[in-house]
Amino acid sequence: MNLTVVGIAIGAFVAFMSFQFGAWGFIGSIVFMAIGAVLGRLVEGKVDVRRVWDALIGRRSSQ
Repeated sequence: MNLTVVGIAIGAFVAFMSFQFGAWGFIGSIVFMAIGAVLGRLVEGKVDVRRVWDALIGRRSSQ
């Protein structure tokens, strides 16, 4: 099992806990699962943070 799956699992657990505290649970679960997946990919080294940042601020295109 790779770290992306572990990150999604952790995000899903935190999202499940958010179900206990309000009607925004579905949106919260999507957000937490995405955060978990991104963090897992960062730990694996599959995401280059510098290139993502450059694309976000407009220095470089996403291609």
